[in-house]
Amino acid sequence: MTTKGPFRKQVIIPMSQDNSNIVISCADKHIFNINRLLKSTKLNVTVDFIWSDSIGIIITTNQVALASDMNIMENYIKESTNVNTNEVFALHLPQSKSYLKILGIPYLTNNSTSIACNQIEEVIKRIHLFDDITLASSPRIIKASPKSDMAVI
Repeated sequence: MTTKGPFRKQVIIPMSQDNSNIVISCADKHIFNINRLLKSTKLNVTVDFIWSDSIGIIITTNQVALASDMNIMENYIKESTNVNTNEVFALHLPQSKSYLKILGIPYLTNNSTSIACNQIEEVIKRIHLFDDITLASSPRIIKASPKSDMAVI
């Protein structure tokens, strides 16, 4: 099974490689038991497949899992025999990561002073488009040339 990019019908459970091997060795039993638990709580989600990845295990479901579905899956995996619960971390849905490189910010000043990094961060945080954005590195300011009103980042 291959998918292009993040697949929202997957639940990622980060865990140690030893735990991952334990879960995968009895994957069919785990799929059956998780589905039984999901069905007993009258949920429409079912587990189709469990496979191992470099970060842990990935559970593929028939539809996007809700928080209640994920809690059932997490509790089941943590309560499984022979699984070290200290090495099982909070499960989550796949997340896309996009990177945006800002090439320039136009600004107008009377005396051509440069913009401080904290001013850029403040403005970005106020814009609705950037609500869930995290800066990966501090902006690097280069003074604008006398011919342009552009600060290069």
